[in-house]
Amino acid sequence: MNTGSYVFTQLIKLLPKEAFDWIVKQYDGDKYIKHFTCWNQLLVMIFGQLYGCERLRELVSVISAHSMKAYHLGFGNEEIKLANLSKANANRDYRIFEKFAGKLIEIAQNKRINAPFDLNGKFYAFDSTTIDLCLSLFWWAKFRSTKSGIKAHTLFDVVTQIPAYINITNANVHDTQAMDDIPYEPNAYYIFDRGYFDLARLYKINIIDSFFIIRQKGRFQYKIVDGEDLVEGDDGVICDQTIELTGYQSKKNYPGRLRRIVYYSKELKRTFTYITNAFYISAKEIAMLYKKRWQVELFFKWIKQHLYIKSFWGNSENAVRIQIYCAISAYCLVAVAEHDYRLNRSMFDVLRILRGSLIDRTPIGKLFEKQVDEGAEICEESGFQLSFNF
Repeated sequence: MNTGSYVFTQLIKLLPKEAFDWIVKQYDGDKYIKHFTCWNQLLVMIFGQLYGCERLRELVSVISAHSMKAYHLGFGNEEIKLANLSKANANRDYRIFEKFAGKLIEIAQNKRINAPFDLNGKFYAFDSTTIDLCLSLFWWAKFRSTKSGIKAHTLFDVVTQIPAYINITNANVHDTQAMDDIPYEPNAYYIFDRGYFDLARLYKINIIDSFFIIRQKGRFQYKIVDGEDLVEGDDGVICDQTIELTGYQSKKNYPGRLRRIVYYSKELKRTFTYITNAFYISAKEIAMLYKKRWQVELFFKWIKQHLYIKSFWGNSENAVRIQIYCAISAYCLVAVAEHDYRLNRSMFDVLRILRGSLIDRTPIGKLFEKQVDEGAEICEESGFQLSFNF
């Protein structure tokens, strides 16, 4: 089917171009543009992310070196110049790339919806990562006297391991303020670190019939309505109580009942106290779900190490946002390719092999056949079972 096509060309066939064209039309992205359309720009930016270009000049140099292949790679008929690409990133509406990243997120989630998980339902971890910037270059993102920075507030689907929502703000925006913009879903579970402990905002989650799990921050006054201290068993649960807050301000912010769970982790040799409004799953499952919150931290680590969102190809806010959304699009594209080609490999392995093969004409499936066979032989010889982590 894809014989003779470049690997990158095979990848971009997985992108919903009709959806992108509709978004571009909505924002007049290609108005008065004869060459190097928004679609060409998107493909160039995704290519740069997958290829591993650290600078915009490096990206243009690589594309120029393969100018005879540029049309078949989707970059357009005209030569791509550094000034034109820089101008496009600075001036074209970043919302085009933001909405398209959201579309790719939706596609990747739907493809991974049947991924094996311990519980049935929707489970999200919410956290943020700060990206430090140079104050002299990124003056618009100043948040301290000597430095600039932005935050990427991310709602991470722990079942599909795809970011469901990303909001980019200045680094001076407090994490709890970002909770107001989360697109909450009824009956879904939201897992927060204790830095998000805000009773008024947590109560809003309770009102819409959603559930939250968060570590207790500090001390607050409460009375026990039901439950008692337990003798620690194999499940590590020390305490499972139903409580009501008795402090004046805390009771005003959260007038409903809460569940307080004290859990001892034998692996970390630490005790954790969780606060939740989920009364219909076990205390051990609450502890397990909170442990899954670490996946959003791994996502931040992965995308910072293997894609390019720490060193930017432009200094304007618009260029920074476009680059981040194109990095998310590249992440989702790799996820979709892993699913559609049934590669059964980790995201890192898929990206590593694709990165070295973007302008090769080998069908994507065949790139991984030898890799899988060699892995199976190694496991058979060593007696270990090979496991794949998305």
